[in-house]
Amino acid sequence: MTPMYYLYILQSLKDDNFYTRTTSDLRRRVKEHNAGKNFSTAPRRPFKLIYYEAYLLKEDVETREKYLKTSMGRKVIRKQLRNYLKTLEQIKT
Repeated sequence: MTPMYYLYILQSLKDDNFYTRTTSDLRRRVKEHNAGKNFSTAPRRPFKLIYYEAYLLKEDVETREKYLKTSMGRKVIRKQLRNYLKTLEQIKT
């Protein structure tokens, strides 16, 4: 079986910040983030998985991650998630 690679975006339920990374085991990584096993995200727990994409090649997922971390990439993903983000803002007010 060919392994899949995932790009994922987590939202911190503590401060609403987003965290974008890649993995070959999405369920395990989300659990690790929420268990505090990742040093950089532990203080921002808990997390909610709000978006992911699946890829067959590791090179493709790494290229996509680099793009989404640029200013243009962030604009693209925010546009794609606009309905979710709009709902989130309505809940806060």
